[in-house]
Amino acid sequence: MSMDGNLDFKKMLRIAAGSDLPVLITGESGTGKEVAARELHALGMRRGKPFVAVNCGAISAGIAESLFCGHVRGAFTGANREQHGFVRAANGGTLFLDEVAELSPEIQKTLLRTLQERSVMPVGSQREVRVDFRLICATHRDLPALIERGFFRQDLYFRLAALPIKIPPLRERDDLRSIAKSLWRGQEPLSEYNFDVLQNYSWPGNIRQLKNVLERYALFKKHGYRLEALLKSEFEQCNFSLKEPPPPQYKLGADEINEEIRGCNGNKSHAAKRLGISRGSLYYRLGK
Repeated sequence: MSMDGNLDFKKMLRIAAGSDLPVLITGESGTGKEVAARELHALGMRRGKPFVAVNCGAISAGIAESLFCGHVRGAFTGANREQHGFVRAANGGTLFLDEVAELSPEIQKTLLRTLQERSVMPVGSQREVRVDFRLICATHRDLPALIERGFFRQDLYFRLAALPIKIPPLRERDDLRSIAKSLWRGQEPLSEYNFDVLQNYSWPGNIRQLKNVLERYALFKKHGYRLEALLKSEFEQCNFSLKEPPPPQYKLGADEINEEIRGCNGNKSHAAKRLGISRGSLYYRLGK
């Protein structure tokens, strides 16, 4: 159900907004995944309710569970008052997890349980709290590849990707002109020649890069600078190739894998299922 064209992409967003299914938005960095998530919320049944956006890549592993599930007063040193956490803050509304591939294995497990039980257990509490929210996740990573390498839970992936939506890169879209118009903040409108110049570039940084260039041009245009000169400088500095970033800095350790195998009485297929990885990935990790 992913899209290859711009019209399909926009149509999928409108269709998804009419449901309450979890949505997984994928696409290169800078394509506007958070903008799409906010549009889904604004058009959906939970509009007017909280929209809580979380950058998973900025969460410290030591406090992740408290940030997600909250904590009670006195749960740990410095816990002077109760905190609800991201999930309860989004209750009734939408929880948006950006860069979801960066979640640690422990928080992946916590998120999976939350989605299954529709409840959270605050740190330091023995009482579960019921929650009701729509989940939207986003990533620029190849999650199936991370699953095969043991970095992301397979069972969690299928929970997140009930409605997968892929945002195409700017170089494959046919609406660069309208995007540029919406981003332009100069005193005079962009000329037809300006639009033609913008169309001649591949934009590896996508909409974010286009926005930066147009803001720079709006600033320098009144000092006599031409758009072509700014673009030449921009792309001379951005002559790097697009590469898949390294995997997240965590992995399933041998102790965790072996403990799960023992808990399954030596059945590796069952252990792989409980760990949320494929059987082949489990054997690969054991071999390593």
